Order: sequence, then structure tokens, then C-alpha cells
Amino acid sequence: MSDRGQAGEPRATGRPDTPGVSASFQAFLLEAPGHAQAWMEATQKVGAASALDAKTGALAYLAVLAATRLESGVPFHVAQAKAAGATREEVVSAILIGLPAAGNQVIAVLPAALAAYDAA
Repeated sequence: MSDRGQAGEPRATGRPDTPGVSASFQAFLLEAPGHAQAWMEATQKVGAASALDAKTGALAYLAVLAATRLESGVPFHVAQAKAAGATREEVVSAILIGLPAAGNQVIAVLPAALAAYDAA
């Protein structure tokens, strides 16, 4: 397995500059390894409990990131979705699916998502 856990988060490796991982999450991994390990274990268990396949789960996660305007996590999770077989159009649709419920705030992450997809 790569440096990603089952829930799609990077594992606490202590390596800086993990592509697609925000500076704040990298600082968390490096500066709070005990907390990071506990977080990773929890997210891996949640991921393992999911009935969704990897692609659907990654797309659903992108929808949540867009609705909550957590742009910093978008590049990592777009690359994960693409690796799981998601098309560019599916990534766009996942981000925009929350438009009726969350409003146009979801479009704020669209540029980062498209740039990450094209770079992955």
C-alpha cells in the first residue's frame, strides 16, 4: 500500500511535502505523530466499514469537502478519486452535487479540483 490509509488519508510517515497534502495536514503528521497515528487508525476503520466502493467513496468525500469549503483537502482526494477510476466529469459532478443543498459555495473548490485532476 502507498502512504494512504484505507480512508484515503496519508499515513503518518514523517516525510514532508507529500504531494496533494496540505501544509497544515503535513504539519499535523510531523509535529503531532501520536495524534496523527490515532487519527489515521480511526479514519482507516471508518473507511473499512463503508459499503461504498473506492471510487464512489472518493467522489462522496469530494462532495463533502466542497460543501464544507475545505479546499485544502481537495487535491489529495481528487488524485485519489482519479486513481480509483473517476473521470474529470465525475469529479465536477461530485463537487456540484451539493449545489442545491449547500448553495454556490461549492463552486469555490472547483478550480483546485480541476487543477488537481489535470495534474494527477
